[in-house]
Amino acid sequence: MKILVIDDQDLVLLSLEKSLTDLGYDVITAKSVTNGILKYDNHLPDLVLVDINIPENENDVVKNNHELVSSASGLDIVEHIKVIRESNTPVMILSGNTDETIIERGFTLGAEDYMKKPLSLTEIGLRVKRLIGSGTIYKVEQESQLLQKGVIGVVIPCYNEEERLQSEAFKKFINRNLGYHLCFVNDGSKDNTLNLLNELAKGNEERISVYDCEKNGGKAEAVRLGMLHLAKDQQFDYIGFLDADLSTNFDDFQDLVTTISNSNFQIVSGSRMSRMGADITKESARAIISKTINFIIRKTLGMEINDTQCGAKIMTKEIIEKTFQTRFLTKWLFDVEIFMRMKKVYGSKEAKELICEQPLKRWIHADGSKLSMKDSVKIVGQIGQIAISYR
Repeated sequence: MKILVIDDQDLVLLSLEKSLTDLGYDVITAKSVTNGILKYDNHLPDLVLVDINIPENENDVVKNNHELVSSASGLDIVEHIKVIRESNTPVMILSGNTDETIIERGFTLGAEDYMKKPLSLTEIGLRVKRLIGSGTIYKVEQESQLLQKGVIGVVIPCYNEEERLQSEAFKKFINRNLGYHLCFVNDGSKDNTLNLLNELAKGNEERISVYDCEKNGGKAEAVRLGMLHLAKDQQFDYIGFLDADLSTNFDDFQDLVTTISNSNFQIVSGSRMSRMGADITKESARAIISKTINFIIRKTLGMEINDTQCGAKIMTKEIIEKTFQTRFLTKWLFDVEIFMRMKKVYGSKEAKELICEQPLKRWIHADGSKLSMKDSVKIVGQIGQIAISYR
């Protein structure tokens, strides 16, 4: 039995194609309305799975947040099959779109099923079986795999991480969360980190990539280059960064993604200090230093940002395009520079409305991740450098 899957995001197509092929179905894929209609007419599949928001043609430009010039264009395929061709081929709509008028229109046109992302591949397989029967193979997934509402790119800067990198944790995450792509940036490591990263990516090339910086340029430059690298790929709805030591865990990071995807914020930043009982408050000397630095940063920014030193943020491509093009002045305080650049681009009032600071539920200080007293002094000097340069 043949199934036509139509979606413009490579990670979604890859996941659905592999899952349905494993169940014994013959899978055909398309990435646009035009190509989807053409492949339907040529192959006459037994079932069509189509996303709501796909481009008319594969060369169409996708806007930020994956909004298309023609919204709900996937319904054109439903109309072609059910109205123009008057076919009884079952159609299943897969989408993160929750607009009830669009859902109603899909069913009015004749769609048999509608599934809202995030959703599990196991459930998709069961619904496909209900519509057209079993494939030639029966396979039960040992672990639930999820298609997220959007496709997310995550930059992970790495410098001499051979002893700390939790390879299995990253593998487990991408195997379960199919809407994520992890880009590890090797920042001129002097140990075996690059070989370790290449081994991690082996066999997972669609979900893990390695960007190699031959020389150590600091975390700010590693993140900047990684973000610009991922921003070239149209399929990502949002792109963020996360520390390699997973001091912010995946659950908290996904909470940041949920916030930005359900709001008008352009950037959502994790915060340790804004929550009650944060680990940082347990060390009085460190807490005093951190709060003092934060006070200086808030006065410099003119914003009530509680934590600019947390290595977990998610943002739109627009922010990357407008604030990541030139090298940051500092190696550690590029978070502050992002906000300063946003103020210059959008103005102070609008910038504040585009930024969300979200408390983290968990935070750990991995070995070697704490800043020394000497580093803290350097940070104060760098804040002054930022204040003068962005004035």
